[in-house]
Amino acid sequence: MGAIKCIGILTSGGDAPGMNAAIRAVTRTAIYNGLEVKAIYRGYRGLITNEIETFKTQNVSNIIQQGGTILKTARCAEFMTPEGRKQAYDTLVSQNIDALVCIGGDGTLTGARIFATEFNYPIVGLPGTIDNDLYGTDSTIGYDTALNTIMDAVDKIRDTATSHERLFFIEVMGRDAGFLALNGAIATGSEAAIIPEIATEYDQLGELIKNGFRKSKNSSIVLVAESPLTGGAMAMAERVKNEYPQYDVRVTILGHIQRGGSPTAFDRILASRMGAAAIDALLDDQRNVMIGIQNDEIVYVPFTKAIKNDKPINRELLNTLRILSI
Repeated sequence: MGAIKCIGILTSGGDAPGMNAAIRAVTRTAIYNGLEVKAIYRGYRGLITNEIETFKTQNVSNIIQQGGTILKTARCAEFMTPEGRKQAYDTLVSQNIDALVCIGGDGTLTGARIFATEFNYPIVGLPGTIDNDLYGTDSTIGYDTALNTIMDAVDKIRDTATSHERLFFIEVMGRDAGFLALNGAIATGSEAAIIPEIATEYDQLGELIKNGFRKSKNSSIVLVAESPLTGGAMAMAERVKNEYPQYDVRVTILGHIQRGGSPTAFDRILASRMGAAAIDALLDDQRNVMIGIQNDEIVYVPFTKAIKNDKPINRELLNTLRILSI
């Protein structure tokens, strides 16, 4: 391909606070560098249905503080087929879009990698997911905001848990990753976190019971990642009711509240840095990479590494939580 003159931008998969800040940064950095910007609505589906609009700097005014994504997002089964991806490629060619910036999580970057390989097409990805589960970056866009939302909710639940001397299981998002549950537990002074990373190593609930839920406290809060490996908060509560009926158990599932809200300063800055870096990467002839951040420095992570490698949990944090919950 020749020099890049026009870039496309899309958001895909689950929304995350900070996506709009990233859209703003990509758009304005591209324009600053003399590039044309075309916004693709509803993710990969918009490539197939040709939902594309030219963006100027004013299109991204006053969005840095907004949650969600102004470009919308949608699942697209057609893009999972060779025929659908060919249709998407034809749309890009007809729109004179020379490269793509895709913002999303594991599924988004997987689709980007396949598409880039099939058509030798330049794509740079931004890690937009509250789960923080992409390898190669210390934090993903939206994770800090979701963590703060969890902290706020658990602080409120603590009031009623203490008043009634109850055991609360609070389910948080994360699917295959326990970052929200583990760090949320530390931030809220919770007694434990049940996470998928160690679900096969030992019985986490049994360990909690053995050590004593309450110890010197008159209430207990346990954060549970929603993963199939943990069974979620409902399964934990049911097991306690059956095996340890002496405990007064309640369940709160935080659900999609964790995805919403105005992004924190951290997420706005992270998304702005990553968005600007995406354009720098394309101008530097980088392709098939995710923009990450490690030790506060921007890094380029190959799609294959970001997607296929499991991001490890910090085991020291598990020990910290255990010590602080006495």
